[in-house]
Amino acid sequence: MKITNLILYKVPPRWLFLKVETDEGISGWGEPIVEGKADTVEACVREMSDYLIGKDPLMIEDHWQVLYRGGFYRGGPILMSAISGIEQALWDIKGKFYQAPVYQMLGGAARNKIRVYSWIGGDRPNDVAAAAREKAEAGFTAIKMNATEEMNYIDTTSRVEEVINRIAAVREAVGKDIGIGMDFHGRVHKTMAKTLVKELEPYRPMFIEEPVLPENNEALREIARYTSSPIATGERQYTRWGFKQLLIDGYVDIIQPDLSHAGGILECKKIAAMAEAFDVAVAPHCPLGPIALASSLQLDACTPNVIIQEQSLGIHYNQGSDLLDYLVDPTVFKYIDGFVEIPQGPGLGIEVNEEIVKEAAQRGHNWRNPIWRYEDGSVAEW
Repeated sequence: MKITNLILYKVPPRWLFLKVETDEGISGWGEPIVEGKADTVEACVREMSDYLIGKDPLMIEDHWQVLYRGGFYRGGPILMSAISGIEQALWDIKGKFYQAPVYQMLGGAARNKIRVYSWIGGDRPNDVAAAAREKAEAGFTAIKMNATEEMNYIDTTSRVEEVINRIAAVREAVGKDIGIGMDFHGRVHKTMAKTLVKELEPYRPMFIEEPVLPENNEALREIARYTSSPIATGERQYTRWGFKQLLIDGYVDIIQPDLSHAGGILECKKIAAMAEAFDVAVAPHCPLGPIALASSLQLDACTPNVIIQEQSLGIHYNQGSDLLDYLVDPTVFKYIDGFVEIPQGPGLGIEVNEEIVKEAAQRGHNWRNPIWRYEDGSVAEW
């Protein structure tokens, strides 16, 4: 079996899908995307296609090594997201070839379903208490929200109280047993992060996510002194080497590799195994489309230290198209009592509706994240 073609579809709301075709009629799907840089990642995949066409798609590890190590300059979001989407598609082909779900080829099932959380609010969350109550009534046992808007290096007492009051309202709305993931989104600098994690501890966060930018991960050591709440990070780390120092330092409780950014399914399996050796949990990052989620669920199935899975159904980014719109059978993602079942079909376990994908690709998208500024006109973190 040989790879014959790589076809890319840029589809709303902000995704890039890849179809890898073979000469035996078996095709696989992947999701290579950096949100806001779809055209750049598409160019990177096309550049790699020169090497891949004519190769055996079943040699996934060797292809990964060549695509990563065959260039002098390595890593980073663009290259690794391109490799990730290709790798997902190759696993989809391999599973279809052997008529087995991917997780069966990675050690077999450690579970048959995985807990999921649902997003509430948007970039500037307001009435999140009502939204949290709706999710709880829908059966979700965990939610995630942006904890704060932009915050300056040293901000006002009023801004801190806004965050506290918002979280307090959510906790009051859902009770003590619903998990609340509080995403700082890298918007907060070290000094304010210390204040916020201390003030938020009484509301028992499920985790505090990205309390500082990954460029400032050394600050996690000091931040951890101010809270016993679990600290999560990792959506902007790439490959096992990006996670190595985080795990060695020992201040992170949950890592969040993204299977469309960190190197794909097998690379994230390796990252999760590293984390297990450090007694660290895994919660794969996935505010993306159905192919990325299907890939994540294959990892979740065979990885014992995964504790919860992000998914994008109804997320504020999904304007015009949503998670289930591109699937032939959207019931493959069965949400029951805050869990989703692991797809049991071959490969990634989903069937992409290619006709809908082609139609959507005619519309395309030009999604960009917003640019925020402080009152004085200087650029703030989004």
